[in-house]
Amino acid sequence: MSRYRSRPRPTLNRLTAAAIATAAGICITATPADATGTEPVVSRGVTIPAFYNPPAQLPAANGTLIRQEPLPLGLSLPGLDGRPLPGTATRLMYKSTDSSGQAVAVTGTYIEPSAQWKGDGPRPLVAVASGTMGQGDQCAPSYALEHPLTVSGETLSVGYDNLAVYRLLAAGVAVVVTDYAGLGATDRLHTYVNRLDEGHAVLDAVRAARALPGTSLTSGSGIGLYGYSEGGGATAAAAELQPTYAPDVHLAGTYAGAPPADLTAVMKGIDGSALVSALGWAINGFVQSYPEMRSLAAANLNDAGRKALADASTMCVGESVVRYGFTRSTAWTTSGKSVAEIIAAEPRAQAVLDDQRIGTLKPVGPVRVATGVQDDIVPHAQARQLALDWCRKGGNITYDAIELPNLGDRILTNHLAPLLTDQGTAISWLTDRLEGEPATSNCWTMPFQR
Repeated sequence: MSRYRSRPRPTLNRLTAAAIATAAGICITATPADATGTEPVVSRGVTIPAFYNPPAQLPAANGTLIRQEPLPLGLSLPGLDGRPLPGTATRLMYKSTDSSGQAVAVTGTYIEPSAQWKGDGPRPLVAVASGTMGQGDQCAPSYALEHPLTVSGETLSVGYDNLAVYRLLAAGVAVVVTDYAGLGATDRLHTYVNRLDEGHAVLDAVRAARALPGTSLTSGSGIGLYGYSEGGGATAAAAELQPTYAPDVHLAGTYAGAPPADLTAVMKGIDGSALVSALGWAINGFVQSYPEMRSLAAANLNDAGRKALADASTMCVGESVVRYGFTRSTAWTTSGKSVAEIIAAEPRAQAVLDDQRIGTLKPVGPVRVATGVQDDIVPHAQARQLALDWCRKGGNITYDAIELPNLGDRILTNHLAPLLTDQGTAISWLTDRLEGEPATSNCWTMPFQR
């Protein structure tokens, strides 16, 4: 297998105590990330700008800006008043805290809209948490805003959440997009669907945007969260974590579309699907974050599994579907059992997934949970259960079951269709909250909704 990175990636060495790297034939050492920020990384033929290399020392306060620079939007037009449409973007790096309590540098983008905010009060801010992009640094949402389509012989990435970003900007809403921990920033792997890492990254993105000089944001700007799929899990986690992690970030409303709230159920949904590489991304991230998972992964993955996980660690969704789509995880294990079966039989692993469960805390502010009834990738039932769990805790929940026909099993269409068909409603609901319109819980309707 070819080597895709121009220099060692330290966190892959942690992957099952170097067993995965050794079996995959990748030479990996514990070399620290470039502290000067001058050496670029090349990931699957894409040169990652040196901006994404975190410094050796990070600030103490969460949400503190580490660095910023102008970001040219890949889709932009000159406005009649001289301001670019839909806005002016700034690439950010800011400090957050990961699930282990360690400081982490996170990248992202703030976009100042050219459109005026027509609602009452100052211009609001929405933090957009992107859906699944992959685990390679070239898949970062901020990079996708500059390069909406990245295509080469080695990688394929599409900035599909740019549409939601541009719709918010057209409404005069300022937007900050987080890349999450390790997606973009080159010093670690992206900790895919880690609720703490992602919830923290979303909340700290708001803090970083508010600290950026020269914006139209004020201390009175309303704050909203928007996310679908992986992003829906991130915004759902952020709404739960806000009281303890970011009490200074007052949420006017949160949209959580197709949230992966129960990873045990989601793991079964993606196994054997077009998006089976997401299993690899999740395992890679949890091995990095939870030391107890390293020996477990090393003991249960065969050569094919180790190679697949190492390969997936630099992939975006596009090439992962082409390379591994519809593979069963039974092909990656020494026992021939699925990853779900192995985790169910291993208390340490099940404890990790239980710790990742979203819905054990009451979310702050009104939350809209939307889920396609045909979704078999991020299964509908577990997303509905999240809404039920929050309703039982007294949350202000608007639940919408998106009724669409079955568009094809396990090929992503049932998961992606609601992203598009519900997007207008989701953005309208969120902008209503930013305008100060109250939301009334519809928990009482859940017995009548699928």
